[in-house]
Amino acid sequence: MGGSPQLGARGARVAAIVPAAGRGERLGGGTPKALRPLGGRPMLVRSVEALRRSESVTQIVVAAPPTLVEVVAQLLGRDVRVIAGGAERVDSVRRALSAVDEDISVVLVHDAARPLTPPALVDAVAAAVIAGHPAVIPVLGLADTIKEVDPDGRVIRTPPRDGLRAVQTPQGFRRDVLAAAYALRDVPVTDDAGLVEALGVRVTTIPGAHEAFKVTRPPDLVLAEALLARLPAADGSATGNNSATGNNSGAVEAYGGTDARRLG
Repeated sequence: MGGSPQLGARGARVAAIVPAAGRGERLGGGTPKALRPLGGRPMLVRSVEALRRSESVTQIVVAAPPTLVEVVAQLLGRDVRVIAGGAERVDSVRRALSAVDEDISVVLVHDAARPLTPPALVDAVAAAVIAGHPAVIPVLGLADTIKEVDPDGRVIRTPPRDGLRAVQTPQGFRRDVLAAAYALRDVPVTDDAGLVEALGVRVTTIPGAHEAFKVTRPPDLVLAEALLARLPAADGSATGNNSATGNNSGAVEAYGGTDARRLG
């Protein structure tokens, strides 16, 4: 697809998109997954904080449930652009991509349900794209044996796990590459890199972080609470405040009266 002259310059602007419009039915509880509390603060707030604390991200765009755009905007503050998400994740990312500033040359896509992602991982993904890779994903090796099974549950084969990786976010892309990928329609994929692969663009991997696991089911939430309790509060990741979010007491009351002082 050719090089991007914007990326050759120092100080390339990086945007982070957070699709957060999903219901998260596997986690249960009746509340949209991104707004489920973790250590007294919504997971979405914690995920956005990791992006804020990174050194590379200059813009954050969040795709929220359409009926909760104002609530989410109050939770996150004026420095985050909040838009109405779509029916599916791909729709939300596509809408958020169109809301990114025109001078952005690198776009990261980050799951709202990865609230403990280290800011250093965010910067590592962005740096790899700026260094010239059109698409970059953080990955971890697998500890479990993986089986491929048929619809009846019978094992077809056991693929060697040496060549398999678990994929995390944020996933990073040259903006033109991601835009071209999202111009595709009806491509069955489970992540953004899958769409880029469908273009024939090479995707590069970098080491992920164990803390960046996805909170999908109730046991994941228990693990996240346990890990959060061991994090230092001084970096703002545990119970510290963040003045950038402003006064969000009204939004908090709309979501069950969680302590407003801990949602900043």
